[in-house]
Amino acid sequence: MSTYEEKLSLLSEMIAFAQIDGQVHEREHQFLCIVASQLNVDKSDFEKLFMHKAEKVIIKSEHQRILQFYRLALLMHADGVLHENEQIAIREMGVNMGLSPFAMRSVLAEMQKSPSGLIDPDILLALFRAQHN
Repeated sequence: MSTYEEKLSLLSEMIAFAQIDGQVHEREHQFLCIVASQLNVDKSDFEKLFMHKAEKVIIKSEHQRILQFYRLALLMHADGVLHENEQIAIREMGVNMGLSPFAMRSVLAEMQKSPSGLIDPDILLALFRAQHN
């Protein structure tokens, strides 16, 4: 991730996703705070994104798009409730990012099988690579 604007765009997209079910659950907010911290986004800039969306920046790197999809999937599971709107939205967002619907479905299935909801990064990448062949 190269620019601050890209980081704000990613977080803005994640916040909009978290709000799909009508509210941002406390665990979703905590997860978003962790991501903002990992991206080195200033706390006040992060909090402003809840009121004003950042300008959309297109993610060029496939690796970064896969990572963003995974972040969204983790966010979707953060509150412990899988809303139908979230499942529809994550698929739409993934397709808009140019990701394989089959790979996305596989990733979401693996996450549901996992007791923690996490999957190994190598498995994540392998699921997307398998769609290239």
